[in-house]
Amino acid sequence: MAETVQPRGPKTTDNNANQTHYYKTLVVAIALGLIGTFIRFVPDVCTALGQQTFLFSAIANISMIVGALIAFKTVFGILGFGKNRD
Repeated sequence: MAETVQPRGPKTTDNNANQTHYYKTLVVAIALGLIGTFIRFVPDVCTALGQQTFLFSAIANISMIVGALIAFKTVFGILGFGKNRD
């Protein structure tokens, strides 16, 4: 009896989400968000910096906004909305 099952190679996917640069970028975005969260509370811990509350709050807000923008851009890139593909 002849063998009816033909051997085939491993299945390959062209999944865009498997690229490591996306995950490295997401780690950077999450780190920026965490840094922004911690910077926000520095004047509460160090009472000598109490006069600089606005400065620390502005730095924290900018850091969190930049981190969020990078994260959204990366996630949309993974989903395929970032660039026009063929």
